[in-house]
Amino acid sequence: MRPPLQLDFVAPPGRSRVAGMLVLAAALGLASHLVLKYRDAQDRLRQLDTVATMVSAPRPARALPRERLEAEMKAAQAIVRQLALPWAQLIDSLERSAMREVAVLHVQPDAQQRLLRVTAETRGEELMLEYVRRIGASGFAEAHLVSHLVREDDPQRPLQFSLQASFRKP
Repeated sequence: MRPPLQLDFVAPPGRSRVAGMLVLAAALGLASHLVLKYRDAQDRLRQLDTVATMVSAPRPARALPRERLEAEMKAAQAIVRQLALPWAQLIDSLERSAMREVAVLHVQPDAQQRLLRVTAETRGEELMLEYVRRIGASGFAEAHLVSHLVREDDPQRPLQFSLQASFRKP
């Protein structure tokens, strides 16, 4: 037979509790650190969700006012007309009609009205009229003198004139 068990429910007085308290303090410190990290991760996740929602949300298209849209369309059409000008033919016609005694000051094509405006200077009326005739004969449908004046501010008193020539239809 066995001898009866004797249980002593009172702890022996000589044991130290310091080691247990240190382990408990370390566990509580680690647990509080992990709780703070978890809260930071949750906050960051909410921020990223908010940004993702803002980025992926379809933006309503802003409608341009009709007047502005029409103005931009007219400007684009004017640019297309300007680019579609027969530049090579215009320059070739101007070069063929060039005269040593006539200085071309300004050339302005108008694609809308299919006109070419030329401002030039020369020494006399005969040379001016000859230049207008040559422009008309060099590939333009029609050329005529728009204005002329003697430049009094210049000591040589040149005759400055403007002419207008219309393009031939392609």
